[in-house]
Amino acid sequence: MVDRTTCMRLFSGLQAFEIMAIAAVGNNLITYLINEMHFSLSKSANIVTNFVGTVFLLALLGGYLSDSYLGSFWTMLIFGFIELSGFILLSVQAHLPQLKPSPCNMLSDGENCLEAKGLKALIFFVALYLVALGSGCVKPNMIAYGADQFNQDNPKQSKKLSAYFNAAYFAFSVGELIALTVLVWVQTHSGMDVGFGISAAAMAMGLISLVSGTLFYRNKPPQGSLFTPFAQVFVAAISKRKLQVCPSNRQMVHGSQNINIVPNNVSLSSDAGSSVLIHTEKFRFLDKACIKIQHDGAHIKESPWRLCSVTQVQRVKILISVVPIFACTIVFNTILAQLQTFSVQQGSAMDTRLGTSSFHIPPASLQSIPYIMLIFVVPLYDTLFVPFARKFTGHDSGIAPLNRIGFGLFSVTFSMVSAAIMEKKRRDAALSFEKTLSIFWITPQFLIFGLSEMFTAVGLIEFFYKQPVKGMQAFLTAMTYCSYSFGFYLSSLLVSMVNKITSSTTSSNGGWLHENDLNKDRLDLFYWLLAALSFLNFLNYLFWSRWFSKNSSSPISTIQQAARTADHDHDHHQADYSHYSFDSEKNVGARASC
Repeated sequence: MVDRTTCMRLFSGLQAFEIMAIAAVGNNLITYLINEMHFSLSKSANIVTNFVGTVFLLALLGGYLSDSYLGSFWTMLIFGFIELSGFILLSVQAHLPQLKPSPCNMLSDGENCLEAKGLKALIFFVALYLVALGSGCVKPNMIAYGADQFNQDNPKQSKKLSAYFNAAYFAFSVGELIALTVLVWVQTHSGMDVGFGISAAAMAMGLISLVSGTLFYRNKPPQGSLFTPFAQVFVAAISKRKLQVCPSNRQMVHGSQNINIVPNNVSLSSDAGSSVLIHTEKFRFLDKACIKIQHDGAHIKESPWRLCSVTQVQRVKILISVVPIFACTIVFNTILAQLQTFSVQQGSAMDTRLGTSSFHIPPASLQSIPYIMLIFVVPLYDTLFVPFARKFTGHDSGIAPLNRIGFGLFSVTFSMVSAAIMEKKRRDAALSFEKTLSIFWITPQFLIFGLSEMFTAVGLIEFFYKQPVKGMQAFLTAMTYCSYSFGFYLSSLLVSMVNKITSSTTSSNGGWLHENDLNKDRLDLFYWLLAALSFLNFLNYLFWSRWFSKNSSSPISTIQQAARTADHDHDHHQADYSHYSFDSEKNVGARASC
């Protein structure tokens, strides 16, 4: 029997080491780009956001390869080594002077500094995107593979599954905290080459943690191409767009004859061994993929590209239905991009001393503030709040994932409000009074975001993983990370658009974010813009979450079907099709055709 406690510890180790390695690179990368590669502030910010965006976009590739061909374990192992090679190459480039531009102070002599080009830039970007490819493909499988060790049909394990998602986020927080404190301090004082080398060592430790638990893991076999069944539904629905089904003749709908339940064998049409999904009225055009063709009273044998089961169609509907929820988290991750770029530079323009001592806080370590809070809050949330909320809601997670996401999307607005107020205060103090504020003035924006992320990120992962779409858990989890990708890409687009629009509407030569000097830029106005977008995004989420809840499809497991059949004592063990397919009082298409 699988030792799930051991599995949770091993996956927590892998997640902590992997995020430790990638966070130490990504969160302080903008400093390396400016100080050693000599890119401008706006270009460096875009490189960082494009890199992080690519990491999360490639999560879709990792999820697809895992669910379709490789399985989660082998996907993590192969791409983990690719990520490790990228860290090693970054460390080598940062260590060798001939692979970097000549030393130059970008603050005092920025116009005369030569940015990295040619072979130097090529080596850097190859190394950076090896890390992106490896990390992107590893990330969704860490979460999904850990969750695969639990049986959701077992009530006790279902509760443990919700606890696992919180534990995974706790491991993530620990990894981020170490990266943003210890590793960033090492990068600042010992050099980026040493910092990149430690990231490589951390990734190696994560792979060792993964391999050491091989004997304990429960492995789900890959299902073959994920996209083929979905393409079949669209092709079949389009080819039969002019056909209609008679509500009184259930045999016209594929699945009614094949959903038979017998004591020791369950046949569920083309979806044997999975849950049967209750038919829903949304996207009714796709229902035509289930219509059987009759000739002289007999059914014609059709290919899978012409005839699909009801459950197959419902899975396509589910995948389409979750897209609006996914889209509503993009702006949330655009805000995250600011905390990893402009907020770091914001901290660089402030007094980084710790009180009256000579110790200086690395600006990139500001991002550790929410994780210091979260390593205390997450265990309290899981041990105190979840059991308390469960008594009122009856939900295994305490509160439903959609509600958890909504609270996070609402509260993150105040992170940008705080950031805008503090940046205005910092800028006015620098320009009007020639005073440098303490770096601790901008801690509220990080604390608020950390709390928001705990709700949104964990809620989104749980929401996607628990969708009743068999064999697509890694891919659906990858959609969570894909949201990060689009958020970071949107950040790059917003920076470019804001610079272009504000440069044409203001008397200055550049826009709000044109200069390398924040005292000349208007970062506070950019933060107010993001606060407004965030609130509008929350209102948009309220609409789509209610729409999803009203139109969601529920699975009926094979166990539940067998129980229902036994209770009704069907002599021929034939399950009533209306239980989990089309309502016998409704039809697909016009009744006139019948």
